[in-house]
Amino acid sequence: MRDLKLNTVCEDAHCPNIGECWHHGTATFMILGDICTRACAYCAVAHGRPTELDTAEPARVAEAVDRMGLRYAVITSVDRDDLADGGAFIFAETIRCTRARVPDCRIEVLIPDFQGMESALRTVLDAGPDVLNHNIETVPRLYRMARSGGKYPRSLELLDRSRHYRPDIATKTGIMVGLGEAHEELLAVFDDLRRCGVSILTIGQYLRPSPKHATMTRYYHPDEFAALKRAAMDRGFVHVESGPLVRSSYHAHEQADAYDAHTRA
Repeated sequence: MRDLKLNTVCEDAHCPNIGECWHHGTATFMILGDICTRACAYCAVAHGRPTELDTAEPARVAEAVDRMGLRYAVITSVDRDDLADGGAFIFAETIRCTRARVPDCRIEVLIPDFQGMESALRTVLDAGPDVLNHNIETVPRLYRMARSGGKYPRSLELLDRSRHYRPDIATKTGIMVGLGEAHEELLAVFDDLRRCGVSILTIGQYLRPSPKHATMTRYYHPDEFAALKRAAMDRGFVHVESGPLVRSSYHAHEQADAYDAHTRA
């Protein structure tokens, strides 16, 4: 990572599972720089005015995947609202470069909302990732507080468009708990996601990165995570990962395996 001047969300977002995921040959690359144009209240990634676009980054990511011997690579990014396509072209190039260099590595993309641009979404999907992930993050009532620049209906629309445009690519999303949501609001989000055809869901505990970030209202008990998983599975999700330290890319390879097994059945 250091030699190739790459960023990972594993490090920049202070993920608690970095050791376990890297041990299993899974890593999450954060492309398009390390400065986000949005300042979401829950996120540890730096925000401000991004640096210039690095068009050589996709090839370096592919080299890193090869040198690290990864079997499953997750590609995410900061928000780049300063770019005309939100960075979609760099996402697509990273997929293509990685496919060419490491054909057996499966690729998941965790994308921003591209400000609702359908053309940007199609650019990424046309490159053929194995999984298309876009996190819903929280319930609609808390968007104004927690998700600067984000809109709940826009995120749902992205997931729905992905399902219709490329039904062969699994759609996935993640949500945090502990920001002040009610149980009924979570269930309503599950229903919305299923109406959009989302197959894979992750549910994790929000952990406050610093005193400057949004307050954590409470810590969920493991039994509550188990109950949320049952409620989601009852609604038809193919795979649900639910627990205090679950993050979007946690056990990502197993989630993709579960989806593949379901589609073959």
